[in-house]
Amino acid sequence: MTLLRIENLHKQFGALAATDNLSLEVNHGELHALIGPNGAGKTTLISQLSGSLRPDSGQIQFDGRNLLQVPEATRPSLGLVRSFQITSIFPEFSALENVALVLQSQQGHSFRFWKAVRDDFELRTRAEEYLKWAGLDREMAIPAYALAYGQQRQLELAMALALEPKLLLLDEPMAGIGAEESLQVVKLLQQLKGKITMLLIEHDMDAVFAVADRVSVLVYGRIIATDTPSEIRENAEVRQAYLGEHEISVAN
Repeated sequence: MTLLRIENLHKQFGALAATDNLSLEVNHGELHALIGPNGAGKTTLISQLSGSLRPDSGQIQFDGRNLLQVPEATRPSLGLVRSFQITSIFPEFSALENVALVLQSQQGHSFRFWKAVRDDFELRTRAEEYLKWAGLDREMAIPAYALAYGQQRQLELAMALALEPKLLLLDEPMAGIGAEESLQVVKLLQQLKGKITMLLIEHDMDAVFAVADRVSVLVYGRIIATDTPSEIRENAEVRQAYLGEHEISVAN
């Protein structure tokens, strides 16, 4: 059942242990949320999983494979895909063309984007499907730079989905977007639950408790609790960790 297993992962920056002998498991098909105060080490952990940062010690097993032996550039081809906190799209291309470029890269034709998307019916159809998933049915022809920021985040999710991930690393998908757009992203994540395994980093606690199957709480580089959302709400140590930064509602 375990897709991702992290064992005793450690990353030191000077005197700071950003990841302090951390262990965590993410099961097949679950949406596992990772929360914690600012500076807890969440993005450092995601960077080690994606390969942009190498741990000092510890193990990462992904789909039965030692991930630390896999270069960063190769990890998406194994099904480990990161959706970045900062939107990473091609601004001059339309929403449809952005997704089509990702699909083309999967087919091993890195430069086929010179061929008009309208001439490739299969590619266009697949790209449209991912954009519909992301709630961008009406924005397919709009250049990415002209999309609202929240719509750019939705486009980024569509591009990540086009890579057909086994595990999708979501680094604050609700960052910088409005309430209506956040609801759209929550709806999308709910639709994806059970279809794609996801590890979600998010500061929006309402969103986390609305979508997560399990929640792990990271404080000073260590996991202090992993449980269901309802149990995390009631956990006194978790509430203390968030005192002064977030108020975790105890309402059902």
